[in-house]
Amino acid sequence: MPVVFETPREMLGQEGRALGVSDWLLIDQSMIDAFAALTGDDQWIHVDPERAARGPFGKTIAHGYFTLSLVNGFLPQLVEVRGFSAGVNVGSDYLRFVAPAPVDSRVRATGEIRKVEVVKGDAVQATYRITVEIEGGERPAVVVDAVARYFP
Repeated sequence: MPVVFETPREMLGQEGRALGVSDWLLIDQSMIDAFAALTGDDQWIHVDPERAARGPFGKTIAHGYFTLSLVNGFLPQLVEVRGFSAGVNVGSDYLRFVAPAPVDSRVRATGEIRKVEVVKGDAVQATYRITVEIEGGERPAVVVDAVARYFP
């Protein structure tokens, strides 16, 4: 269940607040293949299960940017901001691909509010630290500070 803010301004002063945990998501080969087709990144460690079985990871792995792209789906499970007319993704202040996510692994996200400020007169900009965990993994797949801007 996401943390709910009735307006973006309610986030002001909430730095350090935990946002909870998303649902688990299974990463299967069809998802990896679809991402490869869309991006043109068809390196064998992602799309060739037979060759990848003999490679450094023992099976195919999700693209780092594929795993990062899942953050967009996980974020609404972590936080719900209401009372604004438009919201945009501004970018990332920090990004690390920490560990590969193997095919058929499950991932989920945890979140924390890192920074909230008023920008451009009356918009509110929030920076969320999102960590994409791999079930049973010692290290996360991705850690990113995602920046969102909410316009009144």
